[in-house]
Amino acid sequence: MPEKYIVITGGVLSGIGKGIFSASLARVLKSVGVDINVLKIDPYLNVDAGTMNPNQHGEVFVTDDGYEADLDLGHYERFLGVSMTRRNNITAGQVYSSIIQREREGKYLGSTVQMVPHATSEIKERITSMPGKVLSIEIGGTVGDIEGEIFLESVRELAFERSRNDFLFIHVTYVPYLRVTNEFKTKPTQQSVQLLRKIGIQPDVIVVRSEMPIDSQSLYKIALFSGVSRDMVINLPDIGNVYQIPETLYESDVHKLVAKRLNIAIEDSQLNWNYPKSFKPYRIALIGKYLGTDDAYKSIVESIFLSGVQKPVVVDAQELEELDDSGVEQKLNSFDALIIPGGFGKRGIEGKIKAIRYARENRKPILGICLGMQLMAIEFARNVLRLPGANSTEFDETTPYPIVNLMEEQKKIMNLGGTMRLGAQKMRINEGTKLYKIYGQSEVYERHRHRYEVDADRFPQMFKRPGEDGYKFTISGEAQFLEAIELDDHPFFVGVQYHPEFKSKVGMSHPVFVGLIKAIEEVNQ
Repeated sequence: MPEKYIVITGGVLSGIGKGIFSASLARVLKSVGVDINVLKIDPYLNVDAGTMNPNQHGEVFVTDDGYEADLDLGHYERFLGVSMTRRNNITAGQVYSSIIQREREGKYLGSTVQMVPHATSEIKERITSMPGKVLSIEIGGTVGDIEGEIFLESVRELAFERSRNDFLFIHVTYVPYLRVTNEFKTKPTQQSVQLLRKIGIQPDVIVVRSEMPIDSQSLYKIALFSGVSRDMVINLPDIGNVYQIPETLYESDVHKLVAKRLNIAIEDSQLNWNYPKSFKPYRIALIGKYLGTDDAYKSIVESIFLSGVQKPVVVDAQELEELDDSGVEQKLNSFDALIIPGGFGKRGIEGKIKAIRYARENRKPILGICLGMQLMAIEFARNVLRLPGANSTEFDETTPYPIVNLMEEQKKIMNLGGTMRLGAQKMRINEGTKLYKIYGQSEVYERHRHRYEVDADRFPQMFKRPGEDGYKFTISGEAQFLEAIELDDHPFFVGVQYHPEFKSKVGMSHPVFVGLIKAIEEVNQ
């Protein structure tokens, strides 16, 4: 059971970096010897993020134990350098499902089941069962959201039942700047703090996000109307590199502020934070179909960024579908490499296949991830082996050449939610391959999220083992099915069934992305 709690709430609007701040604060506290754990609370009614559309909610992040989570768990992993589990995330769907199941089983002994005390008790039980001496709790959404009220009530009760001195409430809010009147507007922040007070929570720290640094008078005004001392109001203006935030917090002695308020011991140690500060100007195209939010491919984007290369450009796969070969070449020629990410559904598939063919024929470094690897196999079957109509049964159940098929273990499962092959799985890497050079070892664990697989047994003419002759895919990674493929006579034509992006950390981007960058460098020499 945690001894101390840091509760982070959001006001005014979402998407202002509450998760980044939470991860950064936890990283700073970890660096000074605090035994800290993190918990993300998502008020939505989904049991997990697995069935959510990336266009609306951003990417689905998968943990080692096969949990499909909100992308904030990805921030926690990258910043803290540790692996999250399903215990690091609570959703309203999980809470209500558990309560209903208990009620059906008669566990409440005939009581009328209510939000208070039954829902709050369930939430408090999950919170207090977390390991670690200090627990940082990020409550998703904003103050005032109907679905989030029960979680705010739960932490209010917990602070009352334990000791208010064991709790630090941090409110992250946004102060807009009106260029017409040349002033910062603090009223929305004042209103969100008042909403917290009505719930019974007085914030101890106000973190003010803004487009540019805020003047001291406005910060004093926020402190005055929020009822906190001026040194407890922290301004975090926009910066180009979010990995600078832990450094900013450390230099501002935020860890000392937290330690004093919670009465916890900290070490007098330096922040060991090796994040990239300069970036190679390589242009990498991410051939995607989810364009509704910048977070749809968050972990891939951050993996490239953490490899010391500027962020990739998302190219609309549907736009490529409308182009002929010369149009595709004109669109992609200026890029140094391509990435074909994972995804679901038929939309944009043919555009991705056109991009794969362009990269293969023009010796452009390319990395296919999950669906991307499957499409590499389909493109090779169509255009090299001359198997017209080759496809995945996911997109064409009547294809004469089902290069990609539903995994045998999935054919008996009808429900979509939470039924895929998920989480870390052991993979054997074959020596003599590009992938073996990338990893430098023969066994690794990688995270998966898929139902379909490349049917290597049915189409053996497409594949060979390392050292065998012929223009075919070399099988570079395998387990009970095909894990990775590559072309020998290409600078970098590598497809992986797993998701390497989920294991990148600050100071250690995944080796597959490092290998892609190295291939770009070699081509450009």
